[in-house]
Amino acid sequence: MGIREDILVLGLTAGVMGALVGGLMLALGLGMVTQGVHAGWVLVIPAAPIAGWIGKGLAKKLVKRLDDAGRI
Repeated sequence: MGIREDILVLGLTAGVMGALVGGLMLALGLGMVTQGVHAGWVLVIPAAPIAGWIGKGLAKKLVKRLDDAGRI
């Protein structure tokens, strides 16, 4: 697999995983807040940063794998 394909798969995987995790946290948190449970803000506020950290973690994993294979 070439580097271009690796980057494409990284983007798709990070986008899907980030959207799933961040979206689920946002939906659950907002559902709780609209029901009057203010603890839902604990899920709403960090939803976007956590989704971004997933992509960053996947990127670090890809760089380590490519570095171990000697392709970068």
